[in-house]
Amino acid sequence: MTAAGTGSQPVSDGDSLGRELSFDKGRTGRHLADIAEAGRGALVGFLHVGFPDVPTSLDAMRTLTGGGDSPGVDMVEVGMPYSDPMMDGVIIQRAGTQALQRGVRTRDAFAAVEAVASTGTPVVVMTYWNLIERYGPQAFARDLAAAGGSGAVTPDLTPDEADAWFHASHQHALDRIFLVSPSSSDARIASTVAACRGWVYATSVMGVTGARAETSTAAPALVHRVRAADANAMVGVGLGVSNGTQAWEVSRYADAVVVGSLLVKSLLDAENAGTPADLSRLRAVVADLADGVRRGRPDGAGTSGRASGLIGA
Repeated sequence: MTAAGTGSQPVSDGDSLGRELSFDKGRTGRHLADIAEAGRGALVGFLHVGFPDVPTSLDAMRTLTGGGDSPGVDMVEVGMPYSDPMMDGVIIQRAGTQALQRGVRTRDAFAAVEAVASTGTPVVVMTYWNLIERYGPQAFARDLAAAGGSGAVTPDLTPDEADAWFHASHQHALDRIFLVSPSSSDARIASTVAACRGWVYATSVMGVTGARAETSTAAPALVHRVRAADANAMVGVGLGVSNGTQAWEVSRYADAVVVGSLLVKSLLDAENAGTPADLSRLRAVVADLADGVRRGRPDGAGTSGRASGLIGA
């Protein structure tokens, strides 16, 4: 039997749909664990494909990964615009709506995944379930894997309604990132963590996305609850980070800091200035965030310090 958390394809430790019985790091979780071992948190950057247009969005996603002497994000989250984004705040909704109006399609997300994967940076997609369902779960998983994608964040899909995605993601060795929130019961957190492969997305505030002046006080407690459910679980915290200092604060207790609205706003600002192809604002924001997570954790604690609670809530 494959040991949970090794990232290996499950054999007898899951059911016929590929559901693991305990957390499995998968590809993305192992990547986060390697970064944690180096004594810092990881940075995950979100952008919509198709805004301000498809070619520029691909350039923007490659820009997220840095280059030369400029550090970038450690993982890219490719957003797939959707007509009814229940979790997205005003900034991300605005960019997504404009992308849809300009004709973005699901196939463009695979082009974005391929563009990021070509840089060597791990990449996942963030998509509402209806888009996968309409495309066909098996076909979506096949094409995502073929483009070099490592998995998917599915904000409106719960594990108990995810049979089709368990089967497709299992068959194509994709990570499954489900969400937990401060309102999740301990039982719900435990079942969600067990269903995840890669990492667990902890939404640190109740409500929609958007940069905030202060990071959530609920986030450390939520991360602690996830790790109480499974000490091997890798946890990414999203919703609210607005600068490098906040990214550093979150990285002191979380394995990954997920930033979206701040990055999308830099593209909206460029478009409003009449220079939609100018990515200088985006580069500056990424540099600040990347510098933040690279300040390191107390005493340079890596996974050993994390496991013993030195970086816990």
